[in-house]
Amino acid sequence: MKYLVLLVVLVVAFGFWKSRRNLAQPTRPHQPSPPTPQDMVACAHCGLHLPRTDAIVQYGAHYCCADHLRAGPSHR
Repeated sequence: MKYLVLLVVLVVAFGFWKSRRNLAQPTRPHQPSPPTPQDMVACAHCGLHLPRTDAIVQYGAHYCCADHLRAGPSHR
């Protein structure tokens, strides 16, 4: 009978020790996924590549700034 009581005490002590050890270990924070690549376009005037969302579009041509939009496409 005393061995049974000793076994129960050891199991409870082991469970308590293991639960305290898990609480002491910090969990790794969730790593955010890397951003998805953006579509890139070339400026019709200077050829600079920039994200499509930042480009100025007129008549299907993409420009990097208003000055290049006014200058129009270059004829290389």
